[in-house]
Amino acid sequence: MEQPHTPNRALTGKVAVVTGSTQGIGAGIAKKFAECGARVVIHGIERQRAGGENVLAAVKAAGSDAFLVLGDLKEEAHCRSTIRQAVERFGRIDILVNNAALTYRNTIEDSSVALWDEIFAVNLRAPFILCQEAVKDMKERRSGCIINIGSLNAYVGGTNLLLYSSSKGGLLTFTKNLANYLTRYRIRVNQINPGWTLTEGEHYVKSVLEGRGENWLEDALKTRPMGRMLTPEEVGRAAVFLATDEIITGAVLDYEQVVAGAPPNV
Repeated sequence: MEQPHTPNRALTGKVAVVTGSTQGIGAGIAKKFAECGARVVIHGIERQRAGGENVLAAVKAAGSDAFLVLGDLKEEAHCRSTIRQAVERFGRIDILVNNAALTYRNTIEDSSVALWDEIFAVNLRAPFILCQEAVKDMKERRSGCIINIGSLNAYVGGTNLLLYSSSKGGLLTFTKNLANYLTRYRIRVNQINPGWTLTEGEHYVKSVLEGRGENWLEDALKTRPMGRMLTPEEVGRAAVFLATDEIITGAVLDYEQVVAGAPPNV
């Protein structure tokens, strides 16, 4: 159950670009940013237009200005255009959230070079390009915030998530290296590593692709210490904290109810 929370206006006047925000975690972040006063660029791919328009309506209902950008992050020109559109429309970019990711299931035996290139293009190459473009505007004002959405899979990952996990491991190192460099411009860079989160995509994977049926969640909750799943809204609240003008940089927040590496409680 979603916990009660009183919105604040800590991001009033800020401009945020959130990739992959037509659904799931990205949508949760975009909505929380809007509740806190930010103007938001919602981003997704063309086949998610309907979801993007729903998020756009929710953001505007919260009283924030916003617009929707659709396109393929595998294309360098589109990555750069997304940032430029934000600056042209709103005059600046204060917050970049690199959330979009491909989560294809694969192992060393059924992966391919083409699949490697596709996953890394979206999960690691696109954040590099988007950051590079956003920094051009941020450094002029000696202010800015970049939040990369990683995954607990960055440390090892499921056996069927080889390429996804590898890309998130790369993103973690990218985050820390970039944070160290950008201190000279007072630009902060942090990462959130969400654990198992209840999203539309996760429901589809578990119920359809893995064949667990519509009642998969009932069994899943039995494995959760808190008796529920992490929600996109909760990740959104963590992103709001990192997007405010706190001094924190180079941090990686493992956002999960199970302690990584700990033996099971019996």
